Amino acid sequence: MNVELCFFLIGESARACSGLDRSDMAHLRSIADDVAGLRRFVFHVPAVHNGHTPPGPCCVTQWYFDDLELLEAALQPGGAMQTAVDFISARIDQCTLLQQAMAVRKFRTPHQHAFDTREERCTYLVSYEGEADDFNAWLTHYLTHHPPLMRQLPGIRELEIYTRIDYRSGLKHARSTAMQRNKVVFDDAESLGAALASAVRARMKEDFDAFPPYTGATPHYPMHSIYGNLTREH
Repeated sequence: MNVELCFFLIGESARACSGLDRSDMAHLRSIADDVAGLRRFVFHVPAVHNGHTPPGPCCVTQWYFDDLELLEAALQPGGAMQTAVDFISARIDQCTLLQQAMAVRKFRTPHQHAFDTREERCTYLVSYEGEADDFNAWLTHYLTHHPPLMRQLPGIRELEIYTRIDYRSGLKHARSTAMQRNKVVFDDAESLGAALASAVRARMKEDFDAFPPYTGATPHYPMHSIYGNLTREH
């Protein structure tokens, strides 16, 4: 069985910014069509709440492959991914880009059937930036207890959990080393807010407090997400 892989390209800036605009998204879609082996991709920019953009990355792009060899080939110098990297770097002032390839664990959600036709959604991205004392114990506990709770969040449309892998890359940008990432997706910011205020979130916090020992930051970022549609056949 193939394991789906996700390449994260994370843009950070010393200046406050709103990330890429819609014309940038259209240009990145055209670049994505030239990435051999790319199955799907998503662009995330900061979600604006009450006129305020919370701290976090200026943009996060996710590039999905189902073959490690194809992913590594796409990351070599001079390829289409290099074109995407150069474009994002040029569009975000004082931009620092981080890269990370991760294995994808995708979980079905109760309302996933109503999700496929939407191009824009609201996403809560979470990363575990530190280290667990015993990663096997951590991951076993996490995958056993946390996804069943997350799937109960009101209105959840998509749930993915990512774990790091070793990979080759010709891109010169620094590598992120997050131990784990999560993504939960909702129709809009109001749906995300309702989920975060629900009793399920309180039960998730109780489980969080029972996690095996872990040291490090765990940032949570609300993002506005645009799902790119590839125009070529795979």
